[in-house]
Amino acid sequence: MRAIAPALAAALLAGVGPACAGTVEVLVQTPAGAALADAAVLVEPLPGAPRPHARAPATHAAVEQRGREFIPWVTVVQTGTSVDFPNNDTIRHHVYSFSEPKRFEIKLYAGKPGQPVVFDKPGQVDIGCNIHDWMEAHVLVVDTPWFARTGADGRATVTGVPAGRYRVRLWHPLQTAASAPGEIDVDDTAERLTLVLDARPRTPRPHVDDPDRY
Repeated sequence: MRAIAPALAAALLAGVGPACAGTVEVLVQTPAGAALADAAVLVEPLPGAPRPHARAPATHAAVEQRGREFIPWVTVVQTGTSVDFPNNDTIRHHVYSFSEPKRFEIKLYAGKPGQPVVFDKPGQVDIGCNIHDWMEAHVLVVDTPWFARTGADGRATVTGVPAGRYRVRLWHPLQTAASAPGEIDVDDTAERLTLVLDARPRTPRPHVDDPDRY
């Protein structure tokens, strides 16, 4: 019995881990009831509550330039993530941000810059191109490891959330007001929510086929 006890304990602990993690599925809509794409869904521990054990955060992301646009338009990363800005166009771009959480500049370049940009402070970072005024992107830097971005159908799924009580907060670059966070209890089942955010959906720029246009 003494010989098998540690193995048995390890097996029991291994079995407990997945059972204590839940999923939060969210449908985000505008006040008119339309699906809202590119909204960030954040599942955050309650202020003052013990922070549950979190999965290892992603440490790298990329925002590319293609077709004289930033892709994706919205990126959500955890604090400390490094982000590459590869230029996959045949023309050069000049990427910059004046946002307080991360001011940076990558002057005229093609291909992949030598060093990624590390987003080390939480907050909204608005990004542009100094050559092409219509190009814009947004990086939301968050402290929580549990987040997702809605697709064209307005849906996002946050996985691996340890059991407990959390607040759910929404964000969108074109929101007219911050959303009021709501509280949920997470267990080993899927928590399904429909939430409303007063935000204007993005209007894509008309595609330009002329490859010689600056």
